[in-house]
Amino acid sequence: MRYYAIVSIAYVSVFGNRNLEMILLENRKSTDPVYFHIDVNNAFLSWEALYQMEEFGSTEDIREQDAIIGGDISTRHGVVLAKSQSAKKYGIQTGEPVISAMKKCPGLVRYTPHHEYYKKQSGKLMELFRTYAPVVDQYSIDEAFLDMSGTYSLYGNPVTFAYRLKDEIRDTLGFTVNIGISSNRLLAKMASDFTKPDRVHTLFPDEIREKMWPLPVEDLFYVGKSTAAKLHSLGLHTIGDVARCDLAVMRSHFKSHGEVIYNFANGIDLTLEDRTEAVQKGYGNSTTIPYDIKESEAAYHTIMKLCESVCSRMRRDHVQALVLSVELKDSNFVVRRHQRTLLSPTDVTDECYAVACELFDELWDGSPIRLIGVTANKVEDAGNRQLNLFDMDSHDKKHNLDTALDSIREKYGKDAVRRGSFFDKTPPRG
Repeated sequence: MRYYAIVSIAYVSVFGNRNLEMILLENRKSTDPVYFHIDVNNAFLSWEALYQMEEFGSTEDIREQDAIIGGDISTRHGVVLAKSQSAKKYGIQTGEPVISAMKKCPGLVRYTPHHEYYKKQSGKLMELFRTYAPVVDQYSIDEAFLDMSGTYSLYGNPVTFAYRLKDEIRDTLGFTVNIGISSNRLLAKMASDFTKPDRVHTLFPDEIREKMWPLPVEDLFYVGKSTAAKLHSLGLHTIGDVARCDLAVMRSHFKSHGEVIYNFANGIDLTLEDRTEAVQKGYGNSTTIPYDIKESEAAYHTIMKLCESVCSRMRRDHVQALVLSVELKDSNFVVRRHQRTLLSPTDVTDECYAVACELFDELWDGSPIRLIGVTANKVEDAGNRQLNLFDMDSHDKKHNLDTALDSIREKYGKDAVRRGSFFDKTPPRG
């Protein structure tokens, strides 16, 4: 069965913000894979605007001001978490010190972040997604992937439905989103980053050459500043340049990362694809903290939450990791990393947590911490674990307990069960 878009003046007039190209792209099989990537436009600033209206009855939209969301300037370590479009014109960057941003724009207005409120708004958004999508994979606090494959019979053409969903979010929740649509997650995410705000974009494989290849290499997923600079030195300035480059050249200069970005430039999804197609090489999670962590107890608490996230994803995918690493970024943006090879691969939260805390203790020099990350690498199928006589019984019991907790949280929410270690001041070891 195939479905077709009917292009007419009347049709275009109903969807005035949709261009003719998008309508023509609706001519696709109803059985094709379809992914949405939905990203809140300037999430923290949008949610803070709602907070100011709800809590203080503000009639002024802070998104129209020279405004930032940032930490306390008195500490001299507060950083910019979000900025308005007008503030951006002054060269203010996300992540730079608030005191630096104030110097760039003397009339800048700073709003203290209200993270609990932001989490509440994020929860409302995810709840709305789950009323429509068979599978919702939350990627961060303000973005998610929706697997909309096979929903044509429910909602009709996915592009048309995406506009309906976008408008519903704006009208019911009070903030705008971008929706990217494609046959894989990578391209859907790339599409959602096109022109903002409050837009729907498609990026199917047959659109890559026209829509993605002309973009600068900096816009490609997984390409940071240092990688971009090296690509430029090789004469590769656009995503198309990378896509057309010899793979052997990419490997020689960037090793395995070169192959990843080469595939991404050609629209081949390796890390975001359906987990039934390929097992991830690693599982990681990190969090940027809006305040300085100066005590190890607070760091342990954060590490536990990160280990919970990483290990639950491994258990979901039936894999275990042999290498664990911890990353720290201090208030001066100095990054430190440390890793350890485990005696046996594991997906048990407490086992990963104990090792992560030991790595943290070895790594931390007492500097105020702004980011903590935990990554599990050298991943293999869970069925391949070779247990020794000393950990077999303990490991199985912990794994079964974690699996039960996963089921409870999936059914009743992530906060339905909390570990006792969250209330302890010191982490369990061993």
